[in-house]
Amino acid sequence: MFDGKEWVTSPEAFPLSAELVEKITALGNAALAFQRACNELYLAGVEGEKYAWVTALLDQGKPQNMIQLGREKRWEDALPRVIRPDLILSETGVSIAELDSLPGGMGLTGWLNRTYASLGERVIGGAEGMIEGFSKAYPGHDFLISRESAGYQPEMEWLAAELNQLEGGERQVLNPWEVEPHELGGRDLYRFFELWDLDNVEHSAALLNMARQGELSFTPPLKAYLEEKLWLALFWSPALKRWWEEKLAPQHLSLLQECIPQGWVFDPVELPLHAEWPDLHVHSWQELKKFGNKERELVLKISGFAETAWGSRGVSIGHDLSGAEWSDAIDDALARFPQNPHVLQRFTRAKVIAHPMWNEVEAEPTMMQGRVRLCPYYFVNGDQATLSGVLATIVPADKKILHGMRDAILAPCKYP
Repeated sequence: MFDGKEWVTSPEAFPLSAELVEKITALGNAALAFQRACNELYLAGVEGEKYAWVTALLDQGKPQNMIQLGREKRWEDALPRVIRPDLILSETGVSIAELDSLPGGMGLTGWLNRTYASLGERVIGGAEGMIEGFSKAYPGHDFLISRESAGYQPEMEWLAAELNQLEGGERQVLNPWEVEPHELGGRDLYRFFELWDLDNVEHSAALLNMARQGELSFTPPLKAYLEEKLWLALFWSPALKRWWEEKLAPQHLSLLQECIPQGWVFDPVELPLHAEWPDLHVHSWQELKKFGNKERELVLKISGFAETAWGSRGVSIGHDLSGAEWSDAIDDALARFPQNPHVLQRFTRAKVIAHPMWNEVEAEPTMMQGRVRLCPYYFVNGDQATLSGVLATIVPADKKILHGMRDAILAPCKYP
């Protein structure tokens, strides 16, 4: 499924409680409503002064052509059609670490769901949920995969083959270095490349111009501002409290408040003498350097438009660093503003669970103590985001960053 990557196998799907399944299912429409409100907020800042500061913040560090691309009237209302939050499983529920609209793992989760379902497991989304969900959300779309994303090409080829079998179609997995722009005319393309990486995507200028002219279409939409972690901090901005209350239904707002950890834009702006950063009780970010280990249960992350903004890169966990290392991380984040804005968030402590893994040496299952990241996949049709599968990544309990690695279990999730 992945080029050159391995994971640990489990003989069982990962069980979720009925209450948690209900919450994760509801989170899909809440996340969709949040993305729509984010899109409206950015464009409101383009049109008027009241929210111009939001738009300016999200445009920082981006070339002018990328900014203009995101503002094209042709796709003004377009939103991603797949949403995948990274959820940390905690003692009290789940915490959103990231909202990814260009996720890997779709083919893998589809294959895992089908495989474990064939063994009698009641997997969330069902045996064919991922394939059918993609089919409805992206009818007839081909895949365009860059060099930077080539590690995911095997799973995309598997997904394309399954879609062709389901639909009787001829979807293709394409690479930009193997095609000429005119060959892509008239196609709908699922872009599997990051917008910050366009300089390394062959024919990108010609392809983007064709998209502007309506000669082909890309999804997710070409909106770099939607692919920023800054939104998770802006959700907690006192200046935007009224916006979120007006744009989000009460049940969506309440669920997002429960699941999005408190966060701040790590802006080096100098505050007035009488002011402080909300709930941190500091007047200057420099005061964070004096925090003790318990107070440093905070995470610094680069926001989005940078090569270190995906995976586990660009992340500093305060209480996992020495005082000197934490001080350096703060200085680095402040120095990189505004080119690469960072966000500061409360750290969510993942609970420790036990789940069986297949022990290759002993040739039998053994129990593994681990911490869990859940990745639900929602496919969007109209105003509905349908949960089609959930991938669990279970890492050894001593790991702080919950990400795929050779000693992590990858398994689908199932009903209780």
